Formats: sequence, structure tokens, C-alpha cells
Amino acid sequence: MARNLSSKLWFGGLNCGSIGEDNNQVEQESSSRHAGYYHGYDLTANVLPSLGARSHGRVTLRRFVILPFDRRYRIWELFLVVLVLYTAWISPFEFGFLNGPKMPVSVIDNIVNGFFAVDIILSFFVAYLDKKTYLLIDDPKKIAKKYALSFRMAFDVISIIPSELVLRVFPASKRAYGIFNMFRLWRLRRVSSLFSMMEKDRNFNYFWIRCIKLIFVTVFAVHCAGCFYYHIAAHYHDRKATWIGASMEDFLQFSIWTRYVMSVYWAITTLSTVGYGDLHPVNEYEMLFDIFYMLFNLGLTSYLIGNMTNLVVHGSSRTRLYRDSIQAASSFAQRHQLPFRLQEQMLAHICLKYRTDSEGLQQQEILDSLPKAIRSSISVHLFYTLVDKVYLFHGVSKDLLFQLVSEMKAEFFSPNEDVILQNEAPTDFYIVVNGSADFLQTKNGVEQVVGEAKKGDIFGEISVLCYRPQLFTVRTKRLSQLLRINRTAFLNIVQANVGDGNIIMNNLLQHLKDEKSEVPKESLVEIENMIGRGMVDLPLSLCFAAIRGDDHLMLRLLKRGLDPNESEDSGRTALHIAASNGTVKCVHLLLDYGADPNCRDQEGSTPLWEAMKGDHEPVVKILKEAGANIRAGDVGQYACIAAEQNNLKLLKKIAQFGGDVTLPAAKYNGGTALHVGVTQGNLKTVEFLLEKGAIVDMPDNQGWSARDLAEQQAQEQISALFQSKVGPKNQSMVTIPENDKDQVRFLGRFTSEPTLPHLSQENRTSSWDDGSVGSSLKLRRKANTFRNSIFGVISAAQVGKNDLFPTVDQGNYPRQVVASRVIVSGLQEGVLVRKLIVLPNSYEDLLDVIANKFGFYPTQIQTECGAVIDSIEVIRDGDHLVLTKDSTNDTN
Repeated sequence: MARNLSSKLWFGGLNCGSIGEDNNQVEQESSSRHAGYYHGYDLTANVLPSLGARSHGRVTLRRFVILPFDRRYRIWELFLVVLVLYTAWISPFEFGFLNGPKMPVSVIDNIVNGFFAVDIILSFFVAYLDKKTYLLIDDPKKIAKKYALSFRMAFDVISIIPSELVLRVFPASKRAYGIFNMFRLWRLRRVSSLFSMMEKDRNFNYFWIRCIKLIFVTVFAVHCAGCFYYHIAAHYHDRKATWIGASMEDFLQFSIWTRYVMSVYWAITTLSTVGYGDLHPVNEYEMLFDIFYMLFNLGLTSYLIGNMTNLVVHGSSRTRLYRDSIQAASSFAQRHQLPFRLQEQMLAHICLKYRTDSEGLQQQEILDSLPKAIRSSISVHLFYTLVDKVYLFHGVSKDLLFQLVSEMKAEFFSPNEDVILQNEAPTDFYIVVNGSADFLQTKNGVEQVVGEAKKGDIFGEISVLCYRPQLFTVRTKRLSQLLRINRTAFLNIVQANVGDGNIIMNNLLQHLKDEKSEVPKESLVEIENMIGRGMVDLPLSLCFAAIRGDDHLMLRLLKRGLDPNESEDSGRTALHIAASNGTVKCVHLLLDYGADPNCRDQEGSTPLWEAMKGDHEPVVKILKEAGANIRAGDVGQYACIAAEQNNLKLLKKIAQFGGDVTLPAAKYNGGTALHVGVTQGNLKTVEFLLEKGAIVDMPDNQGWSARDLAEQQAQEQISALFQSKVGPKNQSMVTIPENDKDQVRFLGRFTSEPTLPHLSQENRTSSWDDGSVGSSLKLRRKANTFRNSIFGVISAAQVGKNDLFPTVDQGNYPRQVVASRVIVSGLQEGVLVRKLIVLPNSYEDLLDVIANKFGFYPTQIQTECGAVIDSIEVIRDGDHLVLTKDSTNDTN
């Protein structure tokens, strides 16, 4: 299992919080170190979280898994480096100068091997960092598999085998003490890693670290060569024919120290190529070894000279540049006597910048080198989910979010680094991706913590949106990744999305109202005053002013030339909102500046209907005086809504203002208010609708009439009312002549149609549901869609009608019929009017009926969805037709 390292590790001399430590304790400890906190900063002690890291809290590793950056484990590794230095000296020495195990060297060797055996066991439990995903792998199986399959484990195991055991395994003729010990030089890789870490640590001088490393390499090469030289001389069959035996026949009688010094002397003279003097190779083995040693010296000498030249002339590119930057920053801070905390912030930022630009990361360089489309896609993938959850952007469009995320840049900040300062100019605001930061406010020269920002929080937005100085100093608490967006870029994006700008400002004001501290409350009052004076740079619309009921802001916006009829995406205008809220002054202003009192939104609502729903009588009166007409909206829908709410008063008001409460509503499946009233079981509503001429047997789009619903729902009082007011139900009959049996039958309603069974009360809501939008008619069965099928259309064409209820008899099909009725909408004297007409026999007759009703011949007849109708056969009972006419041919 891979776990992100974000916020698990923290900067400081202790490098990392150990496993099992409480996060709060770690924070307290790190905070208590104050300025000294930075002196222990180690570039290798921490791993940067990946861009868009979604983890905020510290990582909890599995049991018995060791964090490789844990303080105790790093001390253990440092201890092993000391043992490696001992191994690097003793292994060649045993090979060259010892013929067998000797005390106390053999005991110390086995003790050292024991420590490395423990390290082999620990390696099966040390989590490792995946170099591709930059995730910490803490799955024990994966850790064990990675270590077991690596050649590292093989060499680790070979290097801990005791020399005494090797001597017993090999035959006597092949035994040579110390040869197997040379495998232990594999451990020198730990020393190389240590030097690499120290080169990047600003607490150590880079020049001297490189010099010590070169000296170490040289001394180790000379030491090994001297041991090899002596081993050849000591084991040659004729000791006098050796480099040391030729001048000293009894060299074996000398002390080990003397023999060692002589060997090292000859090795270093060979290495430096200054001449041998009395010491020189004598036999062929010595000469052969010198040949390979001199070849090795060519490479080693080149390495030494090259590195020394690099140190003196230029240094090693990035690391040298980094160290130069550190030195320059330190000198600058000391020369100008900057405060100590500010000095530490400078150095920490340079260290962090070096880490983000080097060590193979180069994140920003990679992003900048890519095309804009790819950069945007990467940003959206990494940060879209996070930005979408920020309170400021709740409810905004996806287009705006996409544009904002594409303009944001991820930046890393070290602990205790100031991101913004109190009273600073508002140029940017930030979103916390990872880490945390404190809000600090200076009062009487003393800094006080007034808040904290965590993952997903935003800061600096108040100043950016209202263009006022920053309210707080924001200082990071730990290594943090922040998303930054420039104020200019943000406003440019929002300018093209005015509706989203209103949402953002509303979110900000609501957030400030919900805050409990005093500072946001003070800011809220000031921001509201700025909004009222029109001093906010964020583009505001009339809808925003209408929502707030701010007539002063609305007047300023109208004087700027804003369109009083501008609408949101849903088609709602400021007049809709003001009428719904009952704000008389805003309604007056909008009407005075030419707002249309009969404008409709996408739901078919008008300002007059909004005011009527809210029972705002003063607004209703103003709108009526301004020419608002209830018939400009979807009156059938209004009536259905009133019936659904059992609001008889509102239903009467619709009728009082000239609305036809018997019209069907498309969003109620073609049902009328009478259908809704029956479903709700409201007897008074049904009585009122019958008085207004509602048709009891008028079917909706699914073929259900109000009488059918009353019978199906066992509404006995309503059924009795229908019986007394209207009379018995009319039945449609179809007679099929014998000579047309071979033709397709026309499907109609027969007198033998079975009565639908009544449902029990507990089964009504679960067994019947028409799924209509905006309707509460949940007790109706699913529609019979036969007449919309291919077979239904073919059948209707054969009889000359695509409706189950044709108006006239056709061919040899005598029957009793129910006339088909349709709703026709058209402009009459500039006002949208809807009329219910009986469908005639032909398309030409339909045009004549429309001309009589509306006073003009339409250019086209369309359905609600915009489909052009050119034949009477495609019109069905209950359809809604829309008329269009050419102004040049207007006969009215």
C-alpha cells in the first residue's frame, strides 16, 4: 500500500517525527525551537509532497514498519557508517598481513558482523520511497520482495559470514585468511551516501567536505595497494626475489607496523609516480600487479585532478550554485543586520527552492515547458477536486473552475515562512493544498494567532475581492504546498462570468456572517458598505443586488448602464428575484428603468407570479399598474402549483387576474389543476375549478381524466361531486365493420373496457408513479405509449388520424367519439395568449381556425420543442402548438 508523505515529515534538527508520536506533540516541539529550528535543516530529512497531494494529516504506518526518515533509524545508519570505516581498514589489512584469526581483531570482526546482520533483518521492515510515484511504500510484502530480489541482499549476507567458518569450509591447500573479508568492502556504499548528504547540508562547508572525500579515497587506495603488495611478497615461494626481500632478507622478523609502513610507502610512491628508489618490483607477480595498479592510478589520478580543478575553478553546477546562493544570502542578511527570524526565512526558502528545482524534481520547469492545453489538463487533474471544495467557489460553473485551476500555480513554503504580510497590497490569494498556516495579527507590537488555515482553506481572498490591505500575516507552521492565483488573472476570468461573480461574492459575505471572530464581522460591515458604494472590483449584476435587496447598489448599477432585463442562466431576471423577495424599492427601480413586467424564465414564471406566490400584495399592485399580465406566463402550471399546495386563495387570485385555471400544464404531464386537486383530495379546490369550467373528462398525456383519478383513488366525495355537477361519464365507442377485418384495427376506448381496481392505502404510493417532473400525481399508473409507437402511427395513418380520440368518423368506421383538443400559443396585440381549440379535420381548416382566433395566418406551426408541423395527422390530443408569423405579412 502506498501512502503519500505529505505533512508526515517536518523540518528541524530532529528531521522527522518518529513513528507513534502524536502530531500535536511534534508541532509543539518544533514551535518551541523558535529560531534554532532552521539550523538543523537537512535536505535529505524530508520528502516533498507531490503536486496536488490530497493527504493533510501525518501518515500512520503499519505496525512494525520503520520510516526511513525516522530519527532513531537515521542514528542507527550513522552508527553503521562508523563500523564501515573500521571494515574498510581492517579487511585489506587482514588479507595482507594476517595468516589467521587473531585476538582481539577476530572478536571485533564478528561483533561488527553481528550489527550488520541486525541491519539485514531491519531492512525487511524499512519502508521505501517509490521513485516513480514519489509515494512511501509500507506494505511488508512489497518491502520484503524488493529487498530479497535485489543483489544488495546477496552481498549483505556474504559480507557477514565469519572468516573462521570460511577457513573450515575450504580445503587446506586453498585456504587464505582474509580473502573472503574483501566482500565486506561492499559496505562502503554507505560512506558514499553520507558524503553526498553532507555536500548538500548547509551546516557543513562544501569545499572541505569535497576535500575530505578525495583524501579518504586516496588513503583508502594507498592502504589497499600496500596490503596487496605485502601479501604478494609474503606468500611468494622465494621471499628474496620480492620487492621487500631483495633489500631486507629477514623482513618477516620486523614488526607488523614496520612492514605496514614500508608497504604503504611503496604504494604511495607508485601512485604518485615519483620513482621507487631502492624499492621496485622484482618478480613477475609484483610486476603484473604493478601493471594493473598503474592502470588504476591513471583513472584515480584523473579523478583526483579533475575534482580538485572543479573545486578550485567552478564547483559542481547546481550544488555549487546553491551554496553560493546560501553564502550570498547570509552575507546580505548580516551586512544589513536583518532580524534573525528573517535571516532564517531567507535561508530556508533558498534551501526549499533548491530542492524543488533539483534532485530530479524540476516540477515547475517541466510544467512550463509543456503546451498550455497539457498544463491545464495536469492542473485540473491535480487540483480541480480540491478547488471545487473551497467555500468561495461553491455553486460556480465548471467552466469558471476549469479556468481558475488552469491559472493557479503550486508553490512550496518552508516552516515558519511568511506567505503574506498584514497590510500588504492584495496581489494574490492562496489555497492550502498540504500543510497548515497560522493567521497572525499585530496589536500594540505583539503578534497574536487569530486563526489557522488547513487543507482546502483559502486566505487572502477578502483583500483581493475588495481590494483592501491584507488583514493578517499568514505564516506556515510546517512544510506547506499552496496554490497561488494572481488577482488580475482572477478578475479577468470572473469578468466573463458575471453570474459566477455574484455567487462568489455571496459565498464570501455568507462566510463572513458565519465566522465567530470579531475581525470577519468588522470586515463584513466594511465590505457591505463598499458594495453599496459600488467600490468592489468584482463584476456585480442586478440579480446580485436584487438577492441582497440593496436598492442603493441596484441604482448605481442601473446608472452604469446595465440592462434591467439581464438574466441568469435560468432566465430569471432581477425583477423575478425582487418580486419573489417582496422588495418594493427594487421593483420600482427596475420598472422605472424599463424592466419587462411580463418576462418569463425557463420555468415559465413571471415576476407577477413570483409576487403572488410570496403573497407580496404591494409588489403585485405595482406590477399590475406597470402592465403585468398573468396570461403572459404558463397559467396552467400556476394553477397546478396552487392546487398542489392546496392554496385555494392563490388559485382564486389567478382567476381574479384573468388566468384560465382550467388549462393543462406540460410539466404536469398535460394534466390540469383539476387533476392535481383530485390527487390531493381537496374537495373545495375541485368545486372551485368546476365552477370555473374545468372539464372532468379531459384526459392528460397519459389518457387519465380527473374522473378516472377520483375512481382509481377511491375519492368518493369527489366522484359524487362529479356525478352531481357533470353527470355520468361519456364512453367512446368504436364499431369495426366486417369488411375491414383484414385491415389494422383502430384502437379506441370500448364500452367493455374493464374498470381499474382500487388500491389499498398502503399500496398507493408504492404501486403508482408517473415520474413526472414537478408533479405530485404519484398515484397514476405508467402511460400506455402505444400511440407513440411505430405500430400506433401506422394504425392512425390508415384511419386518417394519429390520435385515440378523432373528431370525426372516417371511412366505414362509425363510432361515438370525443373531440381532440389542443392548446395554441401566439402573440395577440403584443401579448402571448394561449387558447384551447378543437382539432379540425384538415391542416387547412386548422389554419382557418387559428386565423379566426388570433387574427392572422401563421407562417409556421411548431410543437413546444420546436418541431415544425405540416400535417394534421401528426397532431395528438392535448398537444401544445406554438404559432410564428412574419411581421411583413401581418394582417392584423
